[in-house]
Amino acid sequence: MNVLDTLEERGYVEQITDEEDLRKLLEDNKCVPFYIGIDPTADSLHVGHFVSLMVASYMQKAGHKPIILVGGGTATIGDPSGKTDMRRMMTREEINHNVECIKKQVSKFVSFEGDNGAIIVNNADWLLDLKYVDFMRDIGSLFSVNKMLSAECYKNRMETGLTFFEMGYMLMQSYDFLHLYNEYGCKLQMGGNDQWSNIIGGVNLIRKVGHEDSFGLTFKLLTTKEGKKMGKTEKGALWLDKEKTSPYEFYQYWRNVADTDVKTVLCMLTFLSMDEINKLTNVEGEKINEAKKIAAFEITKLVHGEEAAKEAEQAAEALFSGKGTAENMPTVEIEADSSILDAIISAGFASSKGQAKTLIAQGGITLNEEKVTDIQLKINSDILKEEPILRKGKKSYCKLIKK
Repeated sequence: MNVLDTLEERGYVEQITDEEDLRKLLEDNKCVPFYIGIDPTADSLHVGHFVSLMVASYMQKAGHKPIILVGGGTATIGDPSGKTDMRRMMTREEINHNVECIKKQVSKFVSFEGDNGAIIVNNADWLLDLKYVDFMRDIGSLFSVNKMLSAECYKNRMETGLTFFEMGYMLMQSYDFLHLYNEYGCKLQMGGNDQWSNIIGGVNLIRKVGHEDSFGLTFKLLTTKEGKKMGKTEKGALWLDKEKTSPYEFYQYWRNVADTDVKTVLCMLTFLSMDEINKLTNVEGEKINEAKKIAAFEITKLVHGEEAAKEAEQAAEALFSGKGTAENMPTVEIEADSSILDAIISAGFASSKGQAKTLIAQGGITLNEEKVTDIQLKINSDILKEEPILRKGKKSYCKLIKK
């Protein structure tokens, strides 16, 4: 099976340039270098990066060579795609720190061994020393401003304002592709569907300088049936770093996905075969819960390892059955005599006291399995000695410990 068939079968592929030519390239060449880019805007990857790393892994398993580009150079500008305002400018020290953190997480998805072992490159190595006039003459002259302004990533910013600084992002990302083409024989750039305009820029740049064998592919963003991005929690992004999102919280997120989203999650975030996925999801009623458990375990194992996945699974099962301990659940430190409202916010169950009061009024908060009705409740030292369990609804738990 051509790897494109695998990616399409599992629901990854959104758009491809010159599909038949790319298909032939992948069939005729056992090892095609390709790249995905990650801008180091934080010291951890999150679920938004998950799909691209899975695609890289499937490509590598098919024999092709991943180039993971960490955007230490492009992060100095920040991709304007999907943003209503210019991103905060980061210091070189912040970017370098984030690059090192991200490299460790990438190694869980791709291998650095063998003939098609992955390599990690940082575009700061070639972008930061470019000379402006030379770059604009050699690269900028090949881009049409009219076409750039019609791209979605820029068009959406025309009303709120777009800086010339940000317009340079497409040129820099396109130049990345040309650099990797010349340096490593990279023929394919892959990225999320919001990167289509930038990817097209790179494909066209390579062709304008005389090469026809450059290609682009975008994959679907991980969304619910309603079109909302997955990976957003009450605490914010669902991070791949266990210090930012614990393995238990990570497991629980996938355990609690909607019935209609289970198949998508299994297809895009696990290595289970399609036959097994179809068997798990072609069921009715409560039987879909087994598929959710397997999805949560497999995804957590991939990111945090099998031991952490088992601990999260056991903790979740114990809590649902009411027979277990809170050993592996998330913990939050609070001061003695904190209000129940502050505890709810600290646990990430609400973002404001108003929301916390609403949850209590709706009967959605329990403390040690007793429904909380008093919004003036204080969690004193005696209560904290027991390391009480705060719960929202049926699925969100948190252990409170004294600071």
